Amino acid sequence: MQGEFRHLRLAERRGYWVVVFDRAGTSATPNVLGLDVLAELRTVVEMATRRTEIAAVILAGAEGKGFVAGADLREVHRLTPQEAFAFSRLGQQLFRDMERAPLLFIAAIDGYCMGGGLDLALACDWRYATARSVFAHPGTRLGLLTGWGGTARLPRTIGRAEALRLFLTAEHISAAEALRLGLIHRVTDGDVLAFACRRVEAAIRSGRRLIACLKDGMWEATRARRGYTWHGLFLGCVSNGEGGKRGDGS
Repeated sequence: MQGEFRHLRLAERRGYWVVVFDRAGTSATPNVLGLDVLAELRTVVEMATRRTEIAAVILAGAEGKGFVAGADLREVHRLTPQEAFAFSRLGQQLFRDMERAPLLFIAAIDGYCMGGGLDLALACDWRYATARSVFAHPGTRLGLLTGWGGTARLPRTIGRAEALRLFLTAEHISAAEALRLGLIHRVTDGDVLAFACRRVEAAIRSGRRLIACLKDGMWEATRARRGYTWHGLFLGCVSNGEGGKRGDGS
């Protein structure tokens, strides 16, 4: 499976995957999202969605390369308007697929999480970070506005006023500030990937079907405001025994 990827390292654990962004190049090459990286990540999302025994995917950056520093701006500047639109749509659809997938996506952040990297993290269900991590949406300084759903997910996560501040000022914020805003869910001084693995291993014991039920119910209640209807469907899902089954049918 690893042979399919050039910019990602995938490790399979019991019931979940760990995917590490490790952009090909020198050890100093930062992790950025270009067409090739997005294509590989899309393959991971599609494979994990098909593999019903996989209940979660943890995303992390290789040591010394941060999480994801943003889109590949050198590539972006070479795109025609039509290609730029397609690039934007690719990221939008990929992140939406992660958000709607019947499994958990977790961002284990250590270092820079900026621009498109922050959009990626926002598409994850949980976001954990080390104390030294830094967050920003710096596109406005470059005359760019995120095209991967950040303008919807960031205000939904931290509120409209704070989202406007981060977009308009391009301010870099610390992990402590990100936690205060609700942008991330935990700051750890230790190994953030190990912490994420422990959280995932505890969460997936209930099985992928319950995860899928919960995510579907929360999505529909939030997006369509059909909370009571979906609470009833969720109760039916659990009472039929689906919530207690593991993704592998056990």
